Amino acid sequence: MKYKIFISSVQKEFKEERRALRDYIHGDPLLRKFFEVFIFEDLPASDCRADEVYLEEVKLSDLYLGLFGNEYGIEDSDGKSPTHKEFLQATQLGKLRLIYVKGDGDSGRHPKMLALLHLAGDQLIRRRFNTQPDLHSAVYASLVQYLLGSGRIITGPFDATVCRNAKISDISEDKIRWFLSGAHSSRDYALLEKTPVEDVLTHLDLLDKGKPNHAAILLFGVKPQRFLITSEVKCMHFHGSQKLKPIPSYQIYKGTVFDMVDQAVDFVMSKLNRFVGTRKHGPQAPVEYDIPKEVVTEGIVNAVAHRDYTSNASVEVMLFADRLEIWNPGTLPPSLTIESLSKPHSSQPGNPLIAEPLFLTKYIEKAGTGTVDIFDNCRKAGLRLPVFRLENGFFILTVWRKKTGQLKSVIGAESGAESGAESVVMALKDKPLSMSEISVKVGRKQVTGALKRLIQELLIKRLVERTIPDKPNSRLQKYRLAKKGTEYLRKRGRRN
Repeated sequence: MKYKIFISSVQKEFKEERRALRDYIHGDPLLRKFFEVFIFEDLPASDCRADEVYLEEVKLSDLYLGLFGNEYGIEDSDGKSPTHKEFLQATQLGKLRLIYVKGDGDSGRHPKMLALLHLAGDQLIRRRFNTQPDLHSAVYASLVQYLLGSGRIITGPFDATVCRNAKISDISEDKIRWFLSGAHSSRDYALLEKTPVEDVLTHLDLLDKGKPNHAAILLFGVKPQRFLITSEVKCMHFHGSQKLKPIPSYQIYKGTVFDMVDQAVDFVMSKLNRFVGTRKHGPQAPVEYDIPKEVVTEGIVNAVAHRDYTSNASVEVMLFADRLEIWNPGTLPPSLTIESLSKPHSSQPGNPLIAEPLFLTKYIEKAGTGTVDIFDNCRKAGLRLPVFRLENGFFILTVWRKKTGQLKSVIGAESGAESGAESVVMALKDKPLSMSEISVKVGRKQVTGALKRLIQELLIKRLVERTIPDKPNSRLQKYRLAKKGTEYLRKRGRRN
């Protein structure tokens, strides 16, 4: 969103200055990002009275910028000029007013302009100028100061600056209570669950003069994306190895940083291949994914915790057939390099106030071990080493999925007959079958939720396919071996 500046002046006296100032603001690399300017010359032809249109433009503007000189301007029936009325309108509406006076002395000024100058001088600070460069320098300094004061230009950590227009009422008490419960059980955090919201925020340095900062909104906001639109995580699943449309599965997750991390991790884990071992060492069969959950979680937490929240980009999590990629807008601190990430290093959180509650709930350790753990867990799982890189303003993590020559069984058949994925694939080796026919073939008493999930997994892995792909819920739907399923049986010596 850009701030709108209304430039008010006697039209004939400051014709060149108005246009030059507009062009200067619109051409400056910094100011043009935050401001747009209205001047008389930009007004289209209309059958409305000019003075009424100008006063309406004052109402629609965020800042009033007055250029005062020698002339007062054409007076109306009340004896007031347009510039005078525009100043009064801006004052009445509580607009920020910036006044620039041409000339060092006041001799030669119209008496009513002198009176207007004295009126303005009693209410605010005026700046004097003689040349256009003088004016541009003075306006630049004032506008930068305005941006600093409003938090649009940040000199300290982004998460520590006040979140514009946010109030204590924008903080969720339920999310505060959830945090306190988790922090107490995880780190013996001192504050009790019944601690008042403002006391919790104060203790965590999440208030600035009673107003929530960005970290407070991102951690505990009712609707964080109302204030920080791109603070979201986009999750995509591709069956191949390239980012191509249509995207088979695409979710955009919003909410607090805790919400986004949990949802993104669940998305990835639900799409990964899952392997179940035997129960020879106990009643629970061990479950293994083709990327360890610890690696997925660490990668996503790092992206959400350390990203550049001033960027218009979002965190992107993309799962391909051969890898997981996590993109987050931002870069490394100057003291860190890509090479240093595989070795122990100091903790340098990009958003320190966000990092603290994540530490207290054990989402992170704040010890500089996160990326080292990713390397270690990939080694233990027998995966290729992960790759970190910087590209086009993004910090990118690539984790390679485990390659396997066979799909291991996930769910056993209820009757004790040959179980899981292999039993379903074997049932389809001769002809297409309906869901109920598959159930009979694998020795199940009825179509269960477990069988439906298993067939869905086989569809995702493209071992089987629907006979009516355009109508997945058709009562005539059947399932048959896909090319990949036939190859799977051939490798196992089961195709005859």
